[in-house]
Order: sequence, then C-alpha cells, then structure tokens
Amino acid sequence: MISNILDMKSKKEKIVMLTCYDFSMAKIFSNSGIDILLVGDSLGMVKLGYKDTLGVTMDDMVHHTKAVKNGNINNILLVTDMPYMSYEQDSKQAVINAKKLISAGADAVKVEGGKEILDSVKAIIDEKIPVVGHLGLMPQSINKIGGYKVQCRDEEAIKKLLEDSLALQQVGVFSIVLECIPEQVAKDITEKLDIPIIGIGAGRYCDGQVLVSDDMLGIFSDFTPKFVKKYAQLSQTITDAVKEYSQEVKNGKFPQESNTYK
Repeated sequence: MISNILDMKSKKEKIVMLTCYDFSMAKIFSNSGIDILLVGDSLGMVKLGYKDTLGVTMDDMVHHTKAVKNGNINNILLVTDMPYMSYEQDSKQAVINAKKLISAGADAVKVEGGKEILDSVKAIIDEKIPVVGHLGLMPQSINKIGGYKVQCRDEEAIKKLLEDSLALQQVGVFSIVLECIPEQVAKDITEKLDIPIIGIGAGRYCDGQVLVSDDMLGIFSDFTPKFVKKYAQLSQTITDAVKEYSQEVKNGKFPQESNTYK
C-alpha cells in the first residue's frame, strides 16, 4: 500500500487523505475514493470535546484505531497519530507505543516534529513500522507556538522547515503532512523532496490533501479554519432528522404499524 502512495507522487497523481474515527464512517470512507485513512488525534476535539489534542491518550488512539480498522472494508492505508508525550522523549517508549497502534490495526503511525524527534523516528522505522511526519503547525506544540496560526512566514522558519523535512526524509519517513503554511513554501518543499507531501492549509501544490472529516462534512461547528471547504452541512441535517423523530414520537406518529411485529 505504501509503495502505491510513493508511486502516486512520481506519477503526479493527487493523494486524498481524510480523518476517520469510527467503524461506520470507515465503511463509508473506504468505499469513497480515499487513498489514506487517518485516525487523527483531532478526535480529542471533534469526538471527545477537548479544547485541543493534548489530552488524547494512547488508549484513546488504540480504541479508535480498532474501530476504524474494523470498518476499513477495502483495506485502504490506515495511519494513526501517535498522541502527545507518547514518542518525543524516549525512543524505546516510542517503539512500544508505535507497536500498540500497529497491533490495533494501523499500517503506519504519524508523529509531529523534525530534528528534535529523529531518534524516536529512526527507532520506530528500524522496527519496520512505517512513519509519516508532520511539520508546520503542529497541534501538539500549540502552547509553545502560541495558538493556531500560520507558520513559516519568515526566512529562518522556512529554512528550518526545509531542514526538518529533509532530515525526516533521510531517516526514512514515507510521507510528510504540512499544516497551515504559505502556499509557495509548501510548493518549494514538495518539489525538493522525493516523498509525498500532504497539505492541510498548505495550498494547491502539495502531492495530496487531508482534512478533518467532521470539518468537511459540516458536523463540527465550533469553528471553521480558512483552509476547510464544507462539502456538506450534516449538523443541520442531523438536527432536522432528530427533531422530526422527537415530534413523531411525542405526537404518536412513530412507530406506525409497518414498524411493529405481529
């Protein structure tokens, strides 16, 4: 599966990644032209109601990975985020945690960071576990960078992004997600690296795109980043359906004879 993703870059075929957190959605997404399913730690915000991703645990990621794996009927490449504090400080612990996610059904893991986490990335890859990198806006570093805002707007930051990207490629990651950076910067990185670059808020010239499914489906409505396009408004659709159900129960219109057993 990973070789197919690598081939897509060489063939200039766009890669489609979408977050997924449960069995039912995995069945739908895996039959809808998606190339990569991502069990993102964004579940902390869109499924668990946290203000950020920092409270997400390994147990959370294992739980949701199992659910998505069960619904992944077409065996699409399944990548799972390693949550905050599961890989940064101890390469041995990073390997243990990565193996937990692989045992839960992931085909690969995703980590946030550059040169500062290379030891952990290398240790995981040495155990034959594929790794996706994540640079630019890194939600697990939100307190350090001072909020959800565009990254790499100055030459020093751009230089560091390129150095980190090349370092991750050198150590063996097979793809990198770039989040919330200027379009031209992402274009330059995409052209300079041999591995696929997946953008989220990184413009039109990346090798592929990823969005949070609850954003693009119009389910999560607390806020909408500029880079999100809503392809549906399911929040309103669901609200209308539940209201109709509630009214019919209260008015005695549901259940009808067709909904009962003889």
